[in-house]
Amino acid sequence: MDISQLQALQPYLWTLPKTAHEERAEVLLYGSQPLLKSMDEKVLEQITNVATLPGIVGAAMAMPDAHWGYGFPIGGVAAFDAEQNGVISAGGVGFDISCGIRCLRSNLNLADAAPLLQQLADRLFETIPAGVGVEGTLQFTPQQLDQVLAYGAHWAVKQGYGDTADLEFIEENGCVAGAQPYNVSTLAKQRQQGEMGTLGSGNHYLEVQVVEHIYDQATAQAFGLHQGQLLVSIHCGSRGLGHQIGTEYLMMFVKAANQLGIHLPERELACAPIQSPAGQQYIGAMQAATNCALANRQILTHLARETFGEIYPHAVLETLFDVSHNTCKKETHEFHGQTRTLYVHRKGATRAFGPGHPQLPARYQTTGQPIIIGGSMGTGSYILAGMENNPAFASCSHGAGRAISRNQALKKWQGKELIKELKQQGILIRTRSMRGAAEEAPGAYKDVDIVATDTEKAGLARRVAFLKPKVCIKG
Repeated sequence: MDISQLQALQPYLWTLPKTAHEERAEVLLYGSQPLLKSMDEKVLEQITNVATLPGIVGAAMAMPDAHWGYGFPIGGVAAFDAEQNGVISAGGVGFDISCGIRCLRSNLNLADAAPLLQQLADRLFETIPAGVGVEGTLQFTPQQLDQVLAYGAHWAVKQGYGDTADLEFIEENGCVAGAQPYNVSTLAKQRQQGEMGTLGSGNHYLEVQVVEHIYDQATAQAFGLHQGQLLVSIHCGSRGLGHQIGTEYLMMFVKAANQLGIHLPERELACAPIQSPAGQQYIGAMQAATNCALANRQILTHLARETFGEIYPHAVLETLFDVSHNTCKKETHEFHGQTRTLYVHRKGATRAFGPGHPQLPARYQTTGQPIIIGGSMGTGSYILAGMENNPAFASCSHGAGRAISRNQALKKWQGKELIKELKQQGILIRTRSMRGAAEEAPGAYKDVDIVATDTEKAGLARRVAFLKPKVCIKG
């Protein structure tokens, strides 16, 4: 990105000055100068387009991991007020609705578990369905899926996938209100019939990680973390159902925008007023997809526990936290001294509630919400904690963020060679797609250390622990 067009407001906060007669909200980008320079130019164009949407409150913001996406940049955050004709955008939520990360802490240390890690990797690869079009053992009719869409992780626990203790540590306690399964098309449900309890492909993964470094000992203790401990992170979303909802409502919103005279600088920014029939219909479908994703990660948690139990009979996996990063949430925020009800779009951005937030479980009331910044399969990930006075409507980075496209990655790396190199580094990769492995090469991502550091320096969240991958199951 050419940052000569930006103005530094603080060392880790930048804005794009308006030109004469330009009508839009403020544009803010978080990150250090080197990180912003590494972003593609499209990020600035897209977040500036977001700033033109009706009813936006405050600024359109790009997190430190931002990169090009459909309509909104990934790493984009924007809040809208329904009472001021604010809009909801399917492109602002993303096609993989409620994609997120479930992090599990184990009672195992790497030193004890290491002799059986290869066996664990092989069994996880057999038991965790992953890959393009790969289905799981569960099969649903559209009518049966309605129960999943209505009750989320609660449905999964009721069916025996995990237990009620998990629910306290899932956002919205595992079930978002307002889900309308009947706003989801039959085609979307058909696409999901065999995909519950599956990872999918692309950047989705199940990763066994070791806590390699602690930055904040007190918060790590509150999170139940210690150096050398094994964790499991599950990164996936609402699979085919969410993608179909995103596709269908994007088309509906394009037509609605034309009828309502909403100017769309980019087709993928298609949106509708929150209070319009189309807007309300999408919100009901989006909430249903969110429940689908929460149930999906709950089933995968159960499968991971079963597999760990086979290899390590005394293993216990507890849910540390589960939070989505492709959502639009109705939330209450203080803005310019007023309490406002806002619809906060976070596309590739994680909710990051600070200490004392009423929606956090008692365990995290003094620390703030656990946040997972997922890195690449060869570098590492971070656990952070939410901070008071987060300036971005309680949002922060969600991952390392791509540095180059998948096509560019394919020209630079080969899957087999990459997996061999990672094995030499002590990281076991199991995948059905060598092409997919090459697309997800560690070098295709930004430096996760810089992203996490900049996230902290920008006042969005503070680092608690660094995790190093040991086993990665990819689609």
